[in-house]
Amino acid sequence: MTAVVFIHGTGVREPGFSALAGRFSAGVTALRGGLRIVPYYWGGEHGATLAAGGASLPPSTGTSRGPAAPDADDDTAVWAALYADPYAELALAAAGSAPAAELPPGSLPPDQRIRARLAALAAEGDAPAADLGPRLARAATDLAAHPLLGAAAAALDPDDLPDLVARSLTAQVVAGVLDSDAPLVPVGATRDAVTDRLARALGAPAPGTARGVRSLALRVAGSAASRAVVRRRRALTEAAHPAAGDVLRYLSRGEAVRAGLRTLLAGLEPPVAIVAHSLGGIIALDTLILAPLPQVRLLVTAGSQGPFLYESGSLPSLEHPAPLPAHFPDWLNLYDPRDLLGYLGTDLFPGRVTDIAVDSRQPFPAAHSAYWTNPAVYRHIVDRLP
Repeated sequence: MTAVVFIHGTGVREPGFSALAGRFSAGVTALRGGLRIVPYYWGGEHGATLAAGGASLPPSTGTSRGPAAPDADDDTAVWAALYADPYAELALAAAGSAPAAELPPGSLPPDQRIRARLAALAAEGDAPAADLGPRLARAATDLAAHPLLGAAAAALDPDDLPDLVARSLTAQVVAGVLDSDAPLVPVGATRDAVTDRLARALGAPAPGTARGVRSLALRVAGSAASRAVVRRRRALTEAAHPAAGDVLRYLSRGEAVRAGLRTLLAGLEPPVAIVAHSLGGIIALDTLILAPLPQVRLLVTAGSQGPFLYESGSLPSLEHPAPLPAHFPDWLNLYDPRDLLGYLGTDLFPGRVTDIAVDSRQPFPAAHSAYWTNPAVYRHIVDRLP
């Protein structure tokens, strides 16, 4: 029986790790039965903590300039803006509305229908967006009562409004996933399918086109993200510190986590495959370089910085241009073209590593957390398992 050791990346803690490992196990065993999935949870014992309760963190002061507007042809830029501020399109639409006018007798306010549909959607719970994550019901309830909705409804064509509202709901759900301790971000195809389903439930006449709303999101991309960072600076630092701290702690005191992995592997019968995400890939890479572990026949890394650390002279176990040792196993390296934390190894280790692109259609940083909801990732893993 092949044993598959799953190693998480930076910032992952319980209970998020159990959910993450469970999702990986379900994804890989659905394509191949008879596997033994062995999680390696290093975050609890070896992960970084703020020992003085965050005394080193600065207060939320100052301002920052937003990034330049992204390429209008890349819909990932639209979602990046909406993840930063799910109400961005509503605010821009509301800003363009005319002053409120008295309605003719018997006519309905333009927002009444969409508010009723949001209430009906909220009554269904989180199920209509279960492929993305929880929070749909709460998002729909909040949006139904939001003051921006009336002005946005007055400014937009009634056929455009459901698409805009559906994207706001989707962005709120995904933003909640990104805030979790082990985000399982859906790939873009899943996100788009759920958004279209929500739009139709809200009254969209057909599977929607973006019409003119795309430009609204792109116009707000820089300013909304910048304001969000300034407004939440300390909270963002506190949320991000386990990830950044894990990297620094590993590079300075990594032997303990490698020793834990060696002990785990020593108790497994061959053949063994290691599947590792982000920093987990560096941990596995160093462990396999430093000592022969013949039971391990395959290393799979996803979104790993190992090749970059090697080329920059920062990998603890091997300094460029030294080659991988002869005992190192077969290596499959999966990367998302939009994941800025995924790197290539083929040209650094000719004949020793295979790089394969897997596109989640998510913007960065969501792309870095979307590997384990991407069916292509599991297909590539299973194709190479011993």
